[in-house]
Amino acid sequence: MKKLMQICLLSAGFAGLGGSAWAADQKIATFNLRKAFDSYYKTIQSTVAIKQELEEAKKEEAQMIESARKHEEELHQLIEKANDQAVSAEQREISKTAANKKSAEFDVDKQTINEFEQRAKLHLQAKQERRTAEIVKEIKGVVDAHAKAGGYSMVFDSSGESGNHVPVLLYSNGQDDLTDSIIKELNAAAPPGSLDINALAAPASTNLINTLSPHK
Repeated sequence: MKKLMQICLLSAGFAGLGGSAWAADQKIATFNLRKAFDSYYKTIQSTVAIKQELEEAKKEEAQMIESARKHEEELHQLIEKANDQAVSAEQREISKTAANKKSAEFDVDKQTINEFEQRAKLHLQAKQERRTAEIVKEIKGVVDAHAKAGGYSMVFDSSGESGNHVPVLLYSNGQDDLTDSIIKELNAAAPPGSLDINALAAPASTNLINTLSPHK
């Protein structure tokens, strides 16, 4: 906050030294990058695709967990047999050996599931980050074109925040806001149904990968 106050004071000092004359020569616009990003049909398509891939990973993991549960049940049965005094010592020893083998299988199951979750998480996160960067770059290209065509010297992101989580743009009368016109241009080629935000609703599922969280 102290740093923010210093910035404000510097801005005030700049204004006192002729900043108003400088501002008069500038044509400044605003643009809500967050709104445009969320409204862009390619963002919606990308989000739906990633959610679908996540659901497929959850289904695959569910099969692995079911197999592990069967191995765990078999392990418990073998342990009971190994401790059953009603059977011969030889039979108990056979059950004990089988239980040790089954325990090793169960340990492999748990490790395999954990590794699968980690791979799925990293893969989907990387894919999401890569796609986000591509979309932002594309949107920025459209903003640049609009700014040049409109003769704007600067375009401020009205959705941006400072390191103190304070809005960078504290006030705008909205007169030169490019958001709606750019969103319209971005979605001009949107395929039918691609702007349906209802498609973003995550389908019901069990908490397997826990929405890209590590397995616990």
